[in-house]
Amino acid sequence: MIYKVYYQVSAIEVPIRENTKSMFIEGTSVRDVREKLKSKSFNVESVVEVSGAYLEYEKLNEDYKVLELG
Repeated sequence: MIYKVYYQVSAIEVPIRENTKSMFIEGTSVRDVREKLKSKSFNVESVVEVSGAYLEYEKLNEDYKVLELG
């Protein structure tokens, strides 16, 4: 499954909505994705499963790229 992760680049700064970034990660569950991101130094705001029409819409974005994390 593909998940969209909303995050802030810095984990030590106060989150500001305008600075929220997103990325796509493949995983088996939200927990799996969070485990894969545990070692990263950013603040994960939320993880959302992307499928169906929503996934097709996201694929149209030129920035769409699924990251492969081990």
